[in-house]
Amino acid sequence: MTQHATASGSAGGEGAISFSAAALARLVGGVVRGDGSHVVTGIAPLDRAEEHHLSLLATAGYREQFASSRAGAILVCPELADSPGGARCRIVVERPAEALLGILPQLYPEAPSPTGIHNTAILGRGVKLGAGVSIGPYTVVGDGAALGDGVTIGPHCVVGAGVEVGVGSHLSASVTLSPGTRLGQRVRVYSGARLGGDGFGYVLRDGAHAKLPHVGQCLIGDDVDIGANTTIDRGSIDDTVIGAGTKIDNLVHIAHNVRIGRNCLLMAQVGIAGSVHIGDGCLLAGQVGVSGHHTIGDGARLSAQAGVFGDIPAGETWSGYPARPHREMLRAHAALFRLASMMKRIEQLLTRAAE
Repeated sequence: MTQHATASGSAGGEGAISFSAAALARLVGGVVRGDGSHVVTGIAPLDRAEEHHLSLLATAGYREQFASSRAGAILVCPELADSPGGARCRIVVERPAEALLGILPQLYPEAPSPTGIHNTAILGRGVKLGAGVSIGPYTVVGDGAALGDGVTIGPHCVVGAGVEVGVGSHLSASVTLSPGTRLGQRVRVYSGARLGGDGFGYVLRDGAHAKLPHVGQCLIGDDVDIGANTTIDRGSIDDTVIGAGTKIDNLVHIAHNVRIGRNCLLMAQVGIAGSVHIGDGCLLAGQVGVSGHHTIGDGARLSAQAGVFGDIPAGETWSGYPARPHREMLRAHAALFRLASMMKRIEQLLTRAAE
């Protein structure tokens, strides 16, 4: 295994460690074709890769880019392993994108977080700190909050009174966890996210909108990722719950009393209204909107910009506005696109009839 310091700052960025192509192949259980001694110091896309980069060919649509790519090594699936291209080494592996999960941390190891409490941080009464906790500048931790072992809190965060943050969790800069929030283990919350604030709940009384007090919790399961500037409200009289392994993108809004199952994916700008229940393994693509009090079954998929106004059966793919089964929506769109020519023919027939 070749392993030495390298320079930084090219097309894909460089790590502090380099590997031979053969070593990377062993790491992911791949088969080497070509020069296994070729040294890789970084990863880059096909169109910007240089001789010292590893790149990826996982779908046939990128074969043309591969043919002209300068990448020195390539992760490639067996079906595309014989594609024309000048890479010095091909690492043939069944699932190239999955193989990156093993390679990226090796080429780009994360710097260890410093432990300790910055002298500008403010800790309330009765705060419980686990071993190896890091609390950044100007962060406020409220009375009775509990941070588990290895928790990292970035600068300018607010951790409310009584909040619990599980072992190994990480908060980036300017995250707010309001009272009633509980994070599981290994949760990652990115900059600007707001968790556990009151939801949008009002009752019309005497001609005015009276705010409904929120007394529920915001419960985040283990291994959840929450993107930048995402908001997750606490429950009103129920709890808001995010299941273990679910990944939430930037700029997502999840309202009060929503329950999301395990291992779901929510893309950017998804909006979920109150009391929606989403099953395990669901996928909501960008800008999906779900109106309140509906159920989305296990494994359902909602295409980008789908507008949901009813329950979605388990395992189905829906799209469009209002959302409907995907094939039905495609047929409806095809009919709509034919409408102009049909109208022209109808007008011609009416003109002939009038004559």
